Amino acid sequence: MTLGGTVRAVITFVILVLLHYTLRPLLGWRAPMDFLVLALLLASIRVRPAAAALVGLLMGLVADSLTPESLGAAAIAMTIVGYVASWLKAVFFADNLALNAFFFFLGKWSFDVIYFVVEQRLGGIELVQQLLLWSPLSAAATAVAGILLLLIMRPMLEPARV
Repeated sequence: MTLGGTVRAVITFVILVLLHYTLRPLLGWRAPMDFLVLALLLASIRVRPAAAALVGLLMGLVADSLTPESLGAAAIAMTIVGYVASWLKAVFFADNLALNAFFFFLGKWSFDVIYFVVEQRLGGIELVQQLLLWSPLSAAATAVAGILLLLIMRPMLEPARV
C-alpha cells in the first residue's frame, strides 16, 4: 500500500471511530450499527492477520475501558474477529458489494456472539434472544452502514491509480 493509501485508510478509520462515539449514542437503537467493528474490518483487510489481531486488541481495550463490568470481553472479541477477518479476506478477496455486506454482517455477528458469551452478563433465554434476534438485526444495520460507507467513500478507500 502506498503512503497515500495508508493516509486515506487512517482517515477512514478515524472517521468511523468518531461516528461510533458521536452518532451511535444519539440514535439510541436497540440494534445499533457498530462503527468500531466496521473500522476493524476495513483495517483488517489491509494488514496481515497478526497486525489485525493487534489492532483488534487495542480497539477492544479502548472499548472495554468505557464498560469496566465487562473488561476484556470486547478485547477478546475484536482480537479474534480482526485476525479471522484478515485471514478470510486474504483468502476470499472480492470487490463485490454483496460479498462485502455479508463480510460486514458476519464480522459484527461473530463479534456479538463472542462478546456476549465471554461477558457472561446474560444467560438462558436472554442470551438466546440477544444472539438470535438483536445481534443479527444489529449486524444487518452494520452491514447496511458499511455498504453505504463503501459507496460514499469508495474514492477514498480505493488505491490511487497513476
